[in-house]
Amino acid sequence: MRVTKRTVVRSLIGAAIAGAFAGGAWAQQGPVKIGLLATLEGPFAAGGADGMRGAELALKQRGGSAGGRKVEIVKASSDAKPDVAVNATRKLVEQDKVDIMVGPLSGSEGIAVKDYAKTQPNTTFINGSSGAQATTLVDPAPNFYRFNTEGAQWMMGLGKAAMDKGYKRVMVIAEDYSFPYSQVQGFMTEFCRLGGKVPTKAWVPLGGKDYSSVIAKIPKDVDALLVVLGGADAVNFLTQYESAGGDKPMLGGSITVSQDVLNYKGKRRDSLVGTLSAGPVADAYDGADWKAFVADYQKSYPVAAGGFPSPSLFAYVYYQNMKAALDGLEAVKGDLSGGQAKYREALAKMTLKTPTGDVKLDANRQAIGSTFVTEVVKDAQGNLFNKVVRKVDNVDQLLGMKKEDFKIGSRDVPDCP
Repeated sequence: MRVTKRTVVRSLIGAAIAGAFAGGAWAQQGPVKIGLLATLEGPFAAGGADGMRGAELALKQRGGSAGGRKVEIVKASSDAKPDVAVNATRKLVEQDKVDIMVGPLSGSEGIAVKDYAKTQPNTTFINGSSGAQATTLVDPAPNFYRFNTEGAQWMMGLGKAAMDKGYKRVMVIAEDYSFPYSQVQGFMTEFCRLGGKVPTKAWVPLGGKDYSSVIAKIPKDVDALLVVLGGADAVNFLTQYESAGGDKPMLGGSITVSQDVLNYKGKRRDSLVGTLSAGPVADAYDGADWKAFVADYQKSYPVAAGGFPSPSLFAYVYYQNMKAALDGLEAVKGDLSGGQAKYREALAKMTLKTPTGDVKLDANRQAIGSTFVTEVVKDAQGNLFNKVVRKVDNVDQLLGMKKEDFKIGSRDVPDCP
């Protein structure tokens, strides 16, 4: 056979095309692996399980694929401890070789995972539901994105609602870690500016079971309690407070009135009726997209199968962040090449369409979005849910303050004794 110059050129072109197809297009046809981390142990286990439901629902709505590629979810569990969350994340990234991470659930976990993300530049990290301010405000990771507003943003509007109710002196009872610091800061920033006073704060350990000493120290002259406890911690406090004959009205942290707490069984549960709170969701919000999301959740996870009458805060926020992960894949047609550069650019520029409105990211890849001031009410079937008192749009992470005037929440900041 005579080998001509034309034959050689054709062969080389054919090989180049085949190589490009195999290394590019064929590679893109493989599944995308998304690691999904939530707390399935410890005080937030019920919320973590619902967070998983929310993330799975976002994928189910797309038929299990995005950007022309099948999506595989690889799950892992933590217990709200930062070191456990990082170890679980490390396994997903370094052993299971996930392309994208979604999680974690709790505030201090989020800060720890953000720091770990800096060591894994080829993996994109998207938050689960963790809401500590410092995750994105302090030394943010360039590959960590949070499409949910955080703990302080969630409380905007509650300070004014408390003052309008006549609660001028409030005691804080909250877990002693980063997320409650953020929640208290969000509340007190507005409450103190309007003339409210917080004479005392009780910081309690996460996973605590005995609240008797805290209950004994509640001043008689406070008008209400701001309780920022979640999951089993909230249930334990409410039960013991009722047994001690406590009768102070309460303001609730976002996780204190989430469906995983409102659905616990106990007498004190009914006395939550009337509790004002604030957060990224309101069970009775009448937006059409929200109603459609709730209906889809209820159909997919009925109460008889372990779901709640309405999706919890954790279900919604995990749904929101997983939807962002999938929308990003759709925008780049599943292309995660080049260190996922196109994918990350799509995430950063995205206007995420959510059941409660549009979400955009700031320069730190942190969500700017809406907050609902809510009140706990009871329906005809005896279920507790949150009705809308007020909706606050376009809440940024600095809470409308100038950067030079803003301080991240801590045990002692802010202060208005």
